[in-house]
Amino acid sequence: MTSTSGDANSAQNPGEDEKDLIDEKFQALVSGLSLDESSPTTYLDELDRSVDDEHFTPPVPAKMNLKKFFADGISAFKRWKDNPRSDNSGLDDDGAQV
Repeated sequence: MTSTSGDANSAQNPGEDEKDLIDEKFQALVSGLSLDESSPTTYLDELDRSVDDEHFTPPVPAKMNLKKFFADGISAFKRWKDNPRSDNSGLDDDGAQV
């Protein structure tokens, strides 16, 4: 028993009216939007061009040859090993020890 009448169909399927109403509202909202992307710049381009006054530029350390690298490492180890301070009480450091 199929009916060609819209009223009879909506009486059988009450969710159909809600769906049609939602579709109409969606189409009304979408019709006002422009999908034209012909703008020469985008939001991300503007962010890339923005200047940050507090931007940190890390320093670039000088290149070190392999011999000097190991010599500095050995020197640091010896300073750590031969530390004259047996206890670090009363010092103004961060307290980190190896």
